[in-house]
Amino acid sequence: MLHSVRARRGVVTAPHHLAAQAGLGVLQDGGNAIEAIVAVAAALAVVYPHMTGIGGDGFWLVAEPDGTTWAIDACGAAAASADLALYAGLGAVPSRGPLAANTVAGTISGWQAALERGGGALPLDRLLRDAIHYAEHGVAVTRGGAEIVATKRAELRDQLGAWATTYDGCREGDLLRQPALGTTLRRLAAEGLGSFYRGSLAADIARALSDLGSPVALADLQRHAAATPHPLRVRVGNATLFNTAPPTQGIASLLILALAHRLAAGAADGFAHVHGLVEATKQAFLYRDAQVGDPAYMDVDPQALLDDAAALDAMAARIDAAKALPWPHPPQPGDTCWFGAADAEGRVVSCIQSTYFEFGSGVVLPDTGITWQNRGSSFRLAPDGWNALRPGRKPFHTLNPALARFEDGRVMAYGTMGGEGQPQTQAALFSRYAWLGVPLQEAITRPRWLLGRTWGAESVSLKLEDRFDPDLYARLRAAGHQVELVDPFTSMMGHSGAIVRHPSGMLEGATDPRSDGQVAAW
Repeated sequence: MLHSVRARRGVVTAPHHLAAQAGLGVLQDGGNAIEAIVAVAAALAVVYPHMTGIGGDGFWLVAEPDGTTWAIDACGAAAASADLALYAGLGAVPSRGPLAANTVAGTISGWQAALERGGGALPLDRLLRDAIHYAEHGVAVTRGGAEIVATKRAELRDQLGAWATTYDGCREGDLLRQPALGTTLRRLAAEGLGSFYRGSLAADIARALSDLGSPVALADLQRHAAATPHPLRVRVGNATLFNTAPPTQGIASLLILALAHRLAAGAADGFAHVHGLVEATKQAFLYRDAQVGDPAYMDVDPQALLDDAAALDAMAARIDAAKALPWPHPPQPGDTCWFGAADAEGRVVSCIQSTYFEFGSGVVLPDTGITWQNRGSSFRLAPDGWNALRPGRKPFHTLNPALARFEDGRVMAYGTMGGEGQPQTQAALFSRYAWLGVPLQEAITRPRWLLGRTWGAESVSLKLEDRFDPDLYARLRAAGHQVELVDPFTSMMGHSGAIVRHPSGMLEGATDPRSDGQVAAW
């Protein structure tokens, strides 16, 4: 894919084509970009269940036509009974199973908060229509989905709940039906999104979680509500960049670009460009891993750092333009779905949601079809300190959607899946497009790199797709980078996407050839 899709009345990009089309249908029926995003999110929960679902968390950034930009934090906190005593005798929170399902799922609260603030006239049953259809009547299993099932079945097939009866044995092209999930979506359409936390659906969810051994109780669901913190922002060149506040790693994404902009970029994908962004990533991750978590437990203000030009200059000065900083550093895992939409009114939405690991905790609630996240498996079993487990505490999140407002009036929404790779891919995409003149779709299609964790395994090398100029690999190795070449188009590099609204009103969208995605427009 080398060419962007352009249209005037609306555009949606998502990592699955049916989800993108679900969002476009909402726009064509008179909905706005926020309503379209809810339709996309619901559809992804059905057609991309290995990557996202209504049992996970989500974050939003919305750029309004009047110039305001607002955010939603739909992150669930640890259950009241999820304390150190619950995990006595364990060295870490398990990554799978009911003890991994220890936080409230916030995704649905994000949909509710967005619709309450964003207006729109379409009924909820219209927004969830396509997702319900695909759950009840089936959807073809993608190659990526089938590969995840095959790779992860040994650790998921024996989990309590309905994972094995729902997903085990799925092969590419098989028709996947999820009737229990379809019933749950119908209930949400009829009872309202709040029923997930305070209605009859909440009671059923809590009962199922308890039966399976999860610490999440009805009282935990009832206490939950999405938050609307101010987005983080930083001025970089001719644009103001926005991202989400802690507990997300949005600060890292903004720091990478703020630091790299202080360096010589050189040609797109040349040594100076790639080396500079990789070294800026290291500085951003060192800050992130020392400081970022639940904001209620932080003693620093990330926005204050972004506003302090002298502090950013000092961080940038630590970067050697010719030599790599010794690495490794502990990686942060996670897989997810980013998606975006823009409407004819001028509204642009950047959204991301996840169940953390592929299929989350692996706990699928039998009667509701909900796959519960394992985001709380990232908590440390320690009495205090960074991301230490405490009841009511929000876990650190790799999720972070991005937006940019340019001086010339352009608005850009962009993002990707990929845990540790999210800030890095955001930096590659934005710097290519905004600084170095690479067209939007080409900026996504070009080869990418990833410092740290690969998709599904621990790794600390600098991985590059085998499509760069060979001279780049040699120069990076000479500078001290531990270079590892990977397949030319690999999901290891994430599934990214972007939308740009131009001052003329023209909408431009791009999607990732590494995904099953599509740009849908009219």
